[in-house]
Amino acid sequence: MSEPSYPEDLRYHPEHDWARIDGGEATLGITWYAQDALGEVVFYDGPEVGAEVSKDQPYAEVESVKAVSDVIAPLSGEVIAVNESLADAPEAVNADPYETGWMVKIRLSEPSEVDSLLDSASYAASLE
Repeated sequence: MSEPSYPEDLRYHPEHDWARIDGGEATLGITWYAQDALGEVVFYDGPEVGAEVSKDQPYAEVESVKAVSDVIAPLSGEVIAVNESLADAPEAVNADPYETGWMVKIRLSEPSEVDSLLDSASYAASLE
């Protein structure tokens, strides 16, 4: 993915993570900006299904050719799915961070936290 993009249907955390809200669940991943800053992602270490994640706390690690970085949870909840395909193809995080490069799905434990996240325009403005 060569051009920066920040889909309007997502909500954004200042630590460059996104959340796609679907009722009481959310799919999480890192933004185009984050994957671009990391460079080529070569390894993803995610949580187990059933693990609890907490807003503003690390829940996974991504390793790139440049560094190992924590992935920060934009929302709190229980992990209900992990993108297992990233184990064999971590480069999906770079190629398509919002679709095939998603990291986990959670059941929200604090739905009101969504209100603290940024919309697409506010997130994009924060990068300038």
